[in-house]
Amino acid sequence: MPNFVFALPLPFTFALLALSISACQPIDADKSNTSTQSWVCQSQELPFTYSACSIKAEALNSERYSLQLFWQPSNDSKPLLTFANLVDTLPKSQHLVFAMNAGMYNERYAPIGYTVIEGDEIRALNSNEGGGNFHLLPNGVMWWDTSGQVQITESNALAEQLSSRDAKPWYATQSGPMLVINDEIHPQFNPDSTSSKFRNGAGVCSDGSIQFVNSDEPVTFYQFASLFKDNLNCPNALFLDGGIASALYAPSIDKHDKKEMGVMIGVTETQEN
Repeated sequence: MPNFVFALPLPFTFALLALSISACQPIDADKSNTSTQSWVCQSQELPFTYSACSIKAEALNSERYSLQLFWQPSNDSKPLLTFANLVDTLPKSQHLVFAMNAGMYNERYAPIGYTVIEGDEIRALNSNEGGGNFHLLPNGVMWWDTSGQVQITESNALAEQLSSRDAKPWYATQSGPMLVINDEIHPQFNPDSTSSKFRNGAGVCSDGSIQFVNSDEPVTFYQFASLFKDNLNCPNALFLDGGIASALYAPSIDKHDKKEMGVMIGVTETQEN
């Protein structure tokens, strides 16, 4: 197909620029709205179509917002499976701001990687070799302690921290592969790859935000990792899952996937009395 270059009218050029604003830079129309200042969900069209929700790390140190993992309700051994079920189990004082699937799972919707929920180890750190995306090493763990400080750590490095007790996760989810490792794209990602799928992942970014991204079109691993590294400025980012397992709940941008999944990750807001 021949290549064509079009000269865009100036107003249309400005419109494209507006669409390419990083989700790490919330557009705050109402400075008095503390919710808007603390978190934001946006749909973007460049460098590909995607939806992103972010929350400032400092907001997670407050009593108002909480980043949590959800799998089974406290009174039931069956997994929640859907965002709708999750919403129904929350206390009346809380509402779900946004959520997505938190990692890969088996046929029983149980996590296949290291999982900690409220200090309880659901699944030990998985260092097994194997096929599939999870074992495209290095993989990693997104975790945070009781202070709410979120980190994404390569799995072998976290194993050492767990052994020395330098890391004490209150919540943790292991998945793979890592997308960005210390500001470098995963070494096995090929810029010329043609394997495109819907993908979702999370990143800890240099502006102090935690980004949760769901691609709205099929993309390669390299494209997805480049978004976190170059557009969102996240020195460390982790692939959570893709294809039919990629799911997002973000009512502020009219996103509510009805898929069934294993562990979910989400931000809740506690209403003031």
